[in-house]
Amino acid sequence: MANTTILLREDIESLGGRGEIVKVKAGYARNYLLPQGLATLATKGNLKQIEQERAALLKKAAVEKATAEAQKEQMGTIELAFERKAGEGGTLFGSVTSMDIADALKAKGYEIDRRRIVLKDAIKETGEYTVTVKLHREVALEVPVVVTAEGGEAAEEPKKERKAKAEAAPAPTAEEPAAEAAEAAE
Repeated sequence: MANTTILLREDIESLGGRGEIVKVKAGYARNYLLPQGLATLATKGNLKQIEQERAALLKKAAVEKATAEAQKEQMGTIELAFERKAGEGGTLFGSVTSMDIADALKAKGYEIDRRRIVLKDAIKETGEYTVTVKLHREVALEVPVVVTAEGGEAAEEPKKERKAKAEAAPAPTAEEPAAEAAEAAE
């Protein structure tokens, strides 16, 4: 398999950060990275140009990191709340996705790309969650998210009541039916 040396122009999660020189499979570089403008070939002929470009990209990355740190400080107290239709057990009829979170952040004045919101699976139950927002490769923010049923905590109450009833009523054991049968026989 042939490998190609390239200079990354953008952060790529599985490869590295902007300004890094990495080796990748030739087909991956030729078919995806180069046409998308995410990388440049690192050949001997354009090595001087690449070094200048790399220095500029590293300066740009430093500025972006400083901006991300400032944005993290500004967003430090943000909390998101969602109200959705939910069933009796607190299960949502829909879900809260990274797109919903991005829209809520936009409504509060923060333009965050939904791909920067780390959410393994969509939120499908009421409750409190913590969602990670990657502002920069090295800067992440933990945002608390509260999901409630429409009308407040209505869906949570039956769930708590069922749990309280289950704890209050002891489960019948195998000995109790035998004792009741013995009393009926007398």
